[in-house]
Amino acid sequence: MIAALKGFTQQLTPANGVKINAVTGGSGPPILLLHGWPETWWEWHDVMPLLAEHLSVVAIDLRGAGFSDCPLDGYDKATMARDAHEVMVALGHERYAVCGHDIGGMVALPQAALYREAVTHLAVLDVPLPGWSKWEATTAGLWHFSFHMNRDLPERLIQGREYDYVSTFMAERFYDHSAFNPANIEIYAKAMALPGRTRGGMEWYRTLKADHAAALEYKKQPLEMPVLGLGGDQRFGVHMVPMLKEFAANVTGGSIARCSHYVADERPDEVAAALIDLLKDN
Repeated sequence: MIAALKGFTQQLTPANGVKINAVTGGSGPPILLLHGWPETWWEWHDVMPLLAEHLSVVAIDLRGAGFSDCPLDGYDKATMARDAHEVMVALGHERYAVCGHDIGGMVALPQAALYREAVTHLAVLDVPLPGWSKWEATTAGLWHFSFHMNRDLPERLIQGREYDYVSTFMAERFYDHSAFNPANIEIYAKAMALPGRTRGGMEWYRTLKADHAAALEYKKQPLEMPVLGLGGDQRFGVHMVPMLKEFAANVTGGSIARCSHYVADERPDEVAAALIDLLKDN
């Protein structure tokens, strides 16, 4: 099954020396959606129609995922942020909001820091961020970070078992399993099985030491745009606002009740409403 969403179109957009798959629809102020691991742009498929009633929505596959290119390098989050920014400019959006979940949040933060004149609003959903004062202590307890950083080993173990790995990994991070749709897992597993994409996703983790060092520099000039931090109350929700206050001056948000890591899957209505409300703050 190829992921397609009624009312939205897909196109490969040249950006930063690669081609990025961009899915677009809606009208109004523009917002860019950045997915996490092990998902693709399809992570947002329940949120996008709700946003499109008010906003111009762009959801991309990050470099290394889905139908975007998966080059050998460029997986540090500043380079991936440049990919995302250049996609928005190519689509005619000189100023835009950006929302990232999981690894996408790690891309959204440097995007806001490096392109301050372009990014009007920032939202980060349920992720510990490189540069956070509790980064080392928190990530030390996340087994998959160290596993994915290993060179070659994860690719060899996951090959041919993409559905098993993705389904088990995601099931552990849902609170409301009525929102856990095996059809979505099939989409992510098939995307991961495309040539090079398992490696691409692992490379996102292999750059995190450098990403942490870069993010410490961003903190020296706090962000001034409105920032939203949201997470599941069963995962990182309690940390999102205090963490983002280390990077930004104007932070709101908190926890989504009865929700774990995959907030856009479990609670799309709440996520969409929070993003629409954020963009009302000009």
